[in-house]
Formats: sequence, C-alpha cells, structure tokens
Amino acid sequence: MLLRVQSFWLLLASVSGFFTLNFSFYSGTLPGDPSIHFLNAKENIPILILTVIIILGSLITIFLFKNRKLQLRLTLFCLFFSLIVIALYFLQVKNYTQGSYSLSAIFAIAVPVLLILAARGIRRDEKLVRSLDRIR
Repeated sequence: MLLRVQSFWLLLASVSGFFTLNFSFYSGTLPGDPSIHFLNAKENIPILILTVIIILGSLITIFLFKNRKLQLRLTLFCLFFSLIVIALYFLQVKNYTQGSYSLSAIFAIAVPVLLILAARGIRRDEKLVRSLDRIR
C-alpha cells in the first residue's frame, strides 16, 4: 500500500539513490592530472552496482507491504549496502590530492537515514498487527 509512511521513506531513498548516480559526491584533482574530476556512482563500478541494487531494492520493497517480515529484511539489506557505498565513496576520496565534498553528497548520506526511518515504520506496523492479533 502506497499510503503508508514507510512507503514514502522507501520512495525517497530510491530517488536519493538515483540522484547519486548523476550528481557528484566529491570533486577534486587526481595525482598527476591538474583537471578537476567528479566522483559519482557512475565513475566506480562497485559503487554503481551497489547503488542500482539499493534503488531497485527500495522500489521492490515498497510493494511487499503484505509480507512485512520480508519487507523489513530487504530494507535492512539495502541499508547494509548503502553503508558499504558510503564507505566506498570515502575510500575513493583518498585517491584525490585536493578537492571538496559536493553539496549533492547529501543524497548519498540521506539514503541510509531514509532506510532507517522506513525500517522503523515497518517495525511499528508489525507491532500494531501483532497487538491486534492478540485482541482477536
């Protein structure tokens, strides 16, 4: 059901993940090359693959509202991958001699935050359903 709060958080996480494909995380110069390079998900194959998995996982998870346990597992799976993506970004930043973080790095940081909010909403729904089952 698309009217639940966690569906909104999952949709925002997938949109933020999509933005990380095109917008840069870091811009700077590489050793031996004076031109400015932009680090985004398309520049690094492992980051690209994990970002696409996060985007697709978040979109698929929205429609698993009838199976909340699976929905929670997939959300936590995407959360784990998003933390790996952020770690890979910071490892790639070490390759630059000088530069600065872009304002659009917020999108990469927002993905795990939004996934945590979605997981909280899924847990609340699960608790609500369990409490209603006890009443019956």
